[in-house]
Amino acid sequence: MELLWEIAGWTGAVAILSAYLAVSMGWLKAGKGFQTANLFGSVAFILNGTLHQAWPSVVTNVAWFLISAVALVRMRSEEADAEPVEATHLQYPGVPDSTGQMAVVEALTGALPVVASAPGVADGPRLAV
Repeated sequence: MELLWEIAGWTGAVAILSAYLAVSMGWLKAGKGFQTANLFGSVAFILNGTLHQAWPSVVTNVAWFLISAVALVRMRSEEADAEPVEATHLQYPGVPDSTGQMAVVEALTGALPVVASAPGVADGPRLAV
Protein backbone atom coordinates (compact mmCIF):
# COMPACT_ATOMS: atom_id res chain seq x y z
CA MET A 1 0.00 0.00 0.00
CA GLU A 2 2.90 2.33 0.73
CA LEU A 3 4.04 1.93 -2.89
CA LEU A 4 0.65 3.24 -4.03
CA TRP A 5 1.13 6.45 -2.00
CA GLU A 6 4.66 6.87 -3.39
CA ILE A 7 3.32 6.50 -6.93
CA ALA A 8 0.62 9.06 -6.08
CA GLY A 9 3.26 11.52 -4.88
CA TRP A 10 5.40 11.15 -7.99
CA THR A 11 2.33 11.36 -10.23
CA GLY A 12 1.33 14.58 -8.48
CA ALA A 13 4.82 15.98 -9.01
CA VAL A 14 4.69 15.14 -12.73
CA ALA A 15 1.19 16.66 -13.10
CA ILE A 16 2.04 19.96 -11.39
CA LEU A 17 5.47 20.36 -12.99
CA SER A 18 4.15 19.45 -16.46
CA ALA A 19 1.35 22.00 -16.17
CA TYR A 20 3.78 24.67 -14.97
CA LEU A 21 6.23 23.89 -17.78
CA ALA A 22 3.47 23.96 -20.43
CA VAL A 23 2.16 27.34 -19.24
CA SER A 24 5.65 28.80 -18.85
CA MET A 25 6.65 27.73 -22.38
CA GLY A 26 3.40 29.01 -23.88
CA TRP A 27 2.19 25.56 -24.91
CA LEU A 28 -0.88 25.84 -22.70
CA LYS A 29 -2.93 28.74 -21.42
CA ALA A 30 -3.47 29.07 -17.69
CA GLY A 31 -7.02 27.80 -18.02
CA LYS A 32 -8.99 24.67 -17.21
CA GLY A 33 -6.26 22.19 -18.17
CA PHE A 34 -3.69 23.96 -16.02
CA GLN A 35 -6.00 24.24 -13.02
CA THR A 36 -7.17 20.63 -13.36
CA ALA A 37 -3.58 19.35 -13.41
CA ASN A 38 -2.85 21.43 -10.31
CA LEU A 39 -5.98 20.12 -8.60
CA PHE A 40 -5.12 16.46 -9.17
CA GLY A 41 -1.43 17.01 -8.46
CA SER A 42 -2.19 18.67 -5.13
CA VAL A 43 -4.50 15.80 -4.12
CA ALA A 44 -1.71 13.32 -4.87
CA PHE A 45 0.74 15.42 -2.83
CA ILE A 46 -1.75 15.61 0.05
CA LEU A 47 -2.02 11.80 0.10
CA ASN A 48 1.74 11.35 -0.07
CA GLY A 49 2.45 14.05 2.51
CA THR A 50 -0.08 12.59 4.92
CA LEU A 51 1.56 9.15 4.64
CA HIS A 52 4.96 10.67 5.43
CA GLN A 53 3.51 13.05 8.03
CA ALA A 54 5.02 15.97 6.09
CA TRP A 55 2.52 18.47 7.47
CA PRO A 56 4.00 21.62 5.88
CA SER A 57 3.66 19.93 2.50
CA VAL A 58 0.10 18.81 3.30
CA VAL A 59 -0.95 22.32 4.35
CA THR A 60 0.69 23.87 1.27
CA ASN A 61 -1.07 21.42 -1.02
CA VAL A 62 -4.43 21.88 0.67
CA ALA A 63 -4.05 25.59 -0.14
CA TRP A 64 -2.93 24.68 -3.69
CA PHE A 65 -6.02 22.46 -4.04
CA LEU A 66 -8.38 25.19 -2.80
CA ILE A 67 -6.88 27.78 -5.14
CA SER A 68 -7.28 25.45 -8.13
CA ALA A 69 -10.80 24.42 -7.11
CA VAL A 70 -11.96 28.03 -6.70
CA ALA A 71 -10.38 28.97 -10.05
CA LEU A 72 -12.19 26.10 -11.80
CA VAL A 73 -15.53 27.03 -10.22
CA ARG A 74 -15.06 30.66 -11.27
CA MET A 75 -14.15 29.64 -14.83
CA ARG A 76 -17.26 27.49 -15.01
CA SER A 77 -19.54 30.27 -13.75
CA GLU A 78 -17.94 32.77 -16.17
CA GLU A 79 -18.64 30.37 -19.05
CA ALA A 80 -22.27 30.12 -18.02
CA ASP A 81 -22.58 33.92 -17.81
CA ALA A 82 -20.74 34.61 -21.07
CA GLU A 83 -22.77 35.55 -24.12
CA PRO A 84 -22.12 33.52 -27.24
CA VAL A 85 -19.46 35.16 -29.34
CA GLU A 86 -19.73 35.22 -33.10
CA ALA A 87 -16.83 33.49 -34.79
CA THR A 88 -14.24 35.85 -36.15
CA HIS A 89 -12.74 35.59 -39.59
CA LEU A 90 -9.41 33.75 -39.40
CA GLN A 91 -6.80 34.72 -41.97
CA TYR A 92 -3.70 32.55 -42.31
CA PRO A 93 -0.45 34.16 -43.50
CA GLY A 94 0.28 33.48 -47.16
CA VAL A 95 -3.31 32.43 -47.90
CA PRO A 96 -5.28 34.96 -49.94
CA ASP A 97 -8.42 36.40 -48.37
CA SER A 98 -11.32 35.01 -50.38
CA THR A 99 -14.14 36.54 -48.34
CA GLY A 100 -15.30 38.76 -51.21
CA GLN A 101 -15.08 35.89 -53.65
CA MET A 102 -17.32 33.78 -51.40
CA ALA A 103 -20.03 36.47 -51.54
CA VAL A 104 -19.93 36.34 -55.35
CA VAL A 105 -20.07 32.54 -55.34
CA GLU A 106 -23.00 32.61 -52.92
CA ALA A 107 -24.79 35.13 -55.13
CA LEU A 108 -24.21 33.02 -58.23
CA THR A 109 -25.37 29.83 -56.55
CA GLY A 110 -28.47 31.43 -55.10
CA ALA A 111 -27.37 31.24 -51.49
CA LEU A 112 -28.05 34.98 -51.01
CA PRO A 113 -31.55 36.50 -51.15
CA VAL A 114 -32.54 37.93 -54.51
CA VAL A 115 -33.43 41.62 -54.18
CA ALA A 116 -32.15 43.68 -57.12
CA SER A 117 -29.91 43.45 -60.17
CA ALA A 118 -26.26 44.25 -59.74
CA PRO A 119 -25.37 47.62 -61.32
CA GLY A 120 -24.16 47.27 -64.90
CA VAL A 121 -25.25 43.67 -65.24
CA ALA A 122 -28.10 43.04 -67.62
CA ASP A 123 -29.88 39.74 -67.08
CA GLY A 124 -27.11 38.68 -64.71
CA PRO A 125 -27.40 37.25 -61.24
CA ARG A 126 -29.39 39.16 -58.69
CA LEU A 127 -27.56 40.44 -55.62
CA ALA A 128 -28.80 41.68 -52.26
CA VAL A 129 -28.34 45.43 -52.14
